[in-house]
Amino acid sequence: MPETTPGTTQRSAVAADWALDPADAGACERLARTLCTGGHDQVDNPEWVAGARDAWEDLPFPLRCGVRRFRRHSGPHGTLLIGGLPVDQAALPATPTVPGSVQRQATISAAVLTMVACGLGEPLAYLAEKSGALVQDVVPVPGQEAFHGNAGSVPLSFHTENGFHPHPPDYVVFLCLRADHDQIAGMRIAGIRQALPLLTPASRQALFAPEFITTPPPSFGPATAASEPDVKPRPVLSGAVEDPDVRMAQLVTTPLTPRATAALTEFGRACDATARTLRLAPGDLVIIDNRVTVHGRTAFHPRYDGADRWLQRTYVTTDLRRSRDHRPHDGHILAR
Repeated sequence: MPETTPGTTQRSAVAADWALDPADAGACERLARTLCTGGHDQVDNPEWVAGARDAWEDLPFPLRCGVRRFRRHSGPHGTLLIGGLPVDQAALPATPTVPGSVQRQATISAAVLTMVACGLGEPLAYLAEKSGALVQDVVPVPGQEAFHGNAGSVPLSFHTENGFHPHPPDYVVFLCLRADHDQIAGMRIAGIRQALPLLTPASRQALFAPEFITTPPPSFGPATAASEPDVKPRPVLSGAVEDPDVRMAQLVTTPLTPRATAALTEFGRACDATARTLRLAPGDLVIIDNRVTVHGRTAFHPRYDGADRWLQRTYVTTDLRRSRDHRPHDGHILAR
């Protein structure tokens, strides 16, 4: 994991977590505000994304340096937590409570998320999920408490994002706008680099075999032409034997053989044994390397009073070109 970035301060005992100092946070906020004015302030507008891409170069050096180092190698946890990002809490509206909530209009937080996404690669969205919005709200929704997705408040099992798709995101970026009332909601993180040594040779071999089927998560809704899964069996692990990539969602990955069933169960135990829980505060930004890290969430208790937990999320790809056949007009939204 990269060492502490120059110009930052340690914010917790977790390795490589650090916070922007107030001067750099102020510079971030001023730059984000420039993306919230003018004629092109729609988050999904390609011209606005281009502006965020250019603005990334003007962010404070410690932030750019830390993100670049993480992009080169995401370390043992596959996660980078940065504190002190601006979210403009004084102007923050009530936490959304409607299904499918997204951010179409530019805000300070949406601008920060998109600039960081452009520093990692290119922002990405899926038409079948949250209507293809680049910046999505992760909030509890009344009546969906038991939903196994971003609208629920029950425990969310370990998963990589959109592992069913031929082009899953390389990174997932979350920015915390509000913590939950009781401050008990935790983002659970488990990296394959720490879980792998706990697996038996037989389980490793089985996880590298194409003996698993992963279907779309509930957030994609009923199967449609845009979300129909590729039902071809896939492995859970792929790539280098000593440092593999992982595609797995405990809720929607089905093992096809007895050895695959045993291996997936063992992998789940290894993730539980090595997991860390992050309890996010406003201004915390989490970058997850979706290629090597699974994440989930602990339960919490929403009150639906306008002050519930509120994260915003965006996906990132390091190579936009590879999904060109899925993106109409060379945009950032995968239509199928």
